Amino acid sequence: MKVVTVTKVGNLKDPDPDKRGRIEVLDWPLRKIEDDELLIKVAYCSICGSDPHVAEGIFGWEPPFGLGHELSGVVVEVGKNASKYGFKVGDRVAGNFRRYCGACYYCTNGLEQFCENVTEEPGMAEYVIWHAKQAVKIPDNVSLKNGCLLEPVSIAVRVMDKANIKMGQNVVISGGGPIGLLNLQLMNIYGAANLTLIEPNPARRELGLKYGAKYVLDPTKDNVKEEAMKITNGRGFDILLEVSGVPSAAETMIDIAAKCGRIIYVAQYPRKYNMPLNLYDALYAKELSITGTFVSPYAFTRAAQIIERLDLDDFTAKVFDIDNVVEAFEAHLSGKYPKVLIKCNPDLE
Repeated sequence: MKVVTVTKVGNLKDPDPDKRGRIEVLDWPLRKIEDDELLIKVAYCSICGSDPHVAEGIFGWEPPFGLGHELSGVVVEVGKNASKYGFKVGDRVAGNFRRYCGACYYCTNGLEQFCENVTEEPGMAEYVIWHAKQAVKIPDNVSLKNGCLLEPVSIAVRVMDKANIKMGQNVVISGGGPIGLLNLQLMNIYGAANLTLIEPNPARRELGLKYGAKYVLDPTKDNVKEEAMKITNGRGFDILLEVSGVPSAAETMIDIAAKCGRIIYVAQYPRKYNMPLNLYDALYAKELSITGTFVSPYAFTRAAQIIERLDLDDFTAKVFDIDNVVEAFEAHLSGKYPKVLIKCNPDLE
């Protein structure tokens, strides 16, 4: 089967071809499924912002290794015990790309995201094999194309859990990528006040306004700190989501937070970046709550319930066939599109 594979670790945008990372479509063997597993024919897999970082070697994996985890597909084979989970051939599914052992310290203490024995299979492929517990049925009125966004929607749902927003609280989102724009839509549903998006890309600022932002700021031109105080009558924002992954933006969140504000750092920051933090100002004087997110093992079923309420068509407009994956990643890295999708099987819509 075809699998999008990293065959050389490195920055995919490196101008030096000898250092540049390399992605290819290779033929991998397809194993037989086990009793509790599903064989899923993949329809679409969207490129996550983390995929280029994985190709750069952030996890230390040795090539060749596969990519992709934001997928949708159709069940084409059901293990003899998997039907007890409610699945049958023909079901349209998305879900959790990580398979947890269920037996380690973290799994048995409700912290599956830190499973010590987690395994993954690449989703940018013609087929993927999942344990039935990983799969979630896509609602009937959600297309396979939009359904591949269930995983990023699950991240957005988990962010909302951590934000614990109360109706009428002032909210700012730094970064208008997919997670930022999904959370903007959810914050609007939850009744956020003075909902503000900080984003340098003008097209993404326009999307922010379309999805319910009251204010949009350009950090390359606007004085973000001054504008934040104007918007919030000098108090700062109650809920702050930093989704851009830019170190300077991460530091700005501290300055524009209200007293007792909650800051959620959602992005994948440079591994060696150490953010300066004045503990007196941030934790003593302002009593800020600061947290982050990793993955979202508990949010998939709720994401499936909310996904049909989200406007996703702008996210799924740019599609490449799996054989054109190099061009797909170039489009993703250009920043022109909120999302880029890989079509893994041409006969599935």
